[in-house]
Order: sequence, then C-alpha cells, then structure tokens
Amino acid sequence: MTAPDDVYTHGHEEAVLRSHRWRTVENSAAYLLPHITETSRILDVGCGPGTITLDLARRAGAGRVVGTDRSEAVVEEARAAAARTGLTNVELTVGDVYALDHAAGSFDVVHAHQVLQHLTDPVAALREMGRVCRPGGLVAVRDADYSAFTWSPAVPELDDWLDLYREVARGNAAEPDAGRHLKGWALAAGLEVVSSTAGAWCFSTADDVAWWGSTWAERVLTSGLAEQALERGLACAADLDRLAAGWRRWAAAPDAWFAVLHGELLCTPKAVG
Repeated sequence: MTAPDDVYTHGHEEAVLRSHRWRTVENSAAYLLPHITETSRILDVGCGPGTITLDLARRAGAGRVVGTDRSEAVVEEARAAAARTGLTNVELTVGDVYALDHAAGSFDVVHAHQVLQHLTDPVAALREMGRVCRPGGLVAVRDADYSAFTWSPAVPELDDWLDLYREVARGNAAEPDAGRHLKGWALAAGLEVVSSTAGAWCFSTADDVAWWGSTWAERVLTSGLAEQALERGLACAADLDRLAAGWRRWAAAPDAWFAVLHGELLCTPKAVG
C-alpha cells in the first residue's frame, strides 16, 4: 500500500521552526508527563526540530527515545540540537508515520504533537502508531482545534486569517479542527481510549503576545501557508500583507490575549485474545 502524499500546510520556513522550537514537554505534553518513567522507551512522531523529543529523553534517562520526521532538513537540525545536549539515549531519524521502521510493540509510549491535523489519513497513522506500541503502552496525541481559537481584541484580519488557514488546510485534505476528532479517530483505528481531555496555550503577557503576533505576521507572508494560498488563488500578495498588518495591530494592543485549544488523547492498543 502506497502512503498518502500529504502536504504540510505550514512548511518549514524559519518563522514556523521558531514557533516549533518554543515547544517543550511542559507547555505541549503535560498530559503525558505522569506516564513517563526513567526507563521509558518512547517514539516521538513528527518530532520537528526536536525540543519535545529532547525533553522526553531527559526524563527517560535510562530509557530510549527516538524522534522521527519526514523532513530530512528538520531532522538534521534536531540532531545538531541533540549533539549540543550530550544526551546519549536519543536517536533522530527520517521516517514515515504511515510505515514506521520499527517492530511491533517496540515502545512504551508513541507520541505525536500537532501531527494528525496535517494528515489525509489520521486513522491509518494512529493504527500504525498503535502497532509499534507495546500492549499496555500508550499512544499519546495532541492536536489544535482551529475553529476553537479565540482572542481579544477583535481584529477582522484575524478572522480572515483563520478562514484562509482552514481553507488551505482543507485543500490539503487535512483537518484543521483535529482536536475534537482525536477520540473518534482512535476508536476507528481500533485503539482503546484511556483519557480524552483538552489543554490550551494562552498568550497574554507582553512578551508572549509580541512573540506570537510577530511569528504569525511573518508566517502569513513567508511559509507554506502563504505559498499554497497564492498558488491556489485563495489570496493575493495584498491580501497577505493585510493579514500580516492585522496580526501586528493585534500584538500592539495593550489588552491582547490569544488562546489555542488542543485536544489531548491517551489510548492503548487493544489486548489480543
């Protein structure tokens, strides 16, 4: 069976990677933390530049952590980051979530953060993640739900940005509102749901608002989102300039506040027999 040729809506431009490098276990996988032990064997799918992967490796110091991503360039960045830490229990590889290069039951935890929302077949991906998870182990996934994003003050350009993002993502046969679908996808993949919860990022301090707003102002101009919107005639350059200006105006507001809702799911392979 040929794996789907998924299109990554964001791309790997610097503004996107800057956002990804901010992610840690504490701010992006706290729901999983109680289940990580010193000896855990962990697979981090869609590891990107590896910040979460390396955090997991620090917590599983006597275990084994493998980070995998389909982008060779971003895996090279993750390897360089790992080399700087001196961690010896982590491996970074190029791989495909639909065909993981590991034997069945190889890991105690199989984790993916902000991955399923970009896939054309998230159920198949979850099924494969479940295959490499040991019986009684955990498949842990967390994904944003774009329709549930909320912010203040009201800025019309941010409404238009959200509409454009969802249109581009849906044009990739992906699901930008993945957070609300995680439980259903896991059940369809034949996994047993252990817990189905929600978590949020909230940007409200002056520094956080400035960072979040500037990152998105850049991303709407130079990222996979911008390229795909232009190529498909969903926006012109002037439209993207207007959205970037809206993000900068939002970030300059003294009462700026932005919340990103995520679905969080822990599930386990069904026992056989």
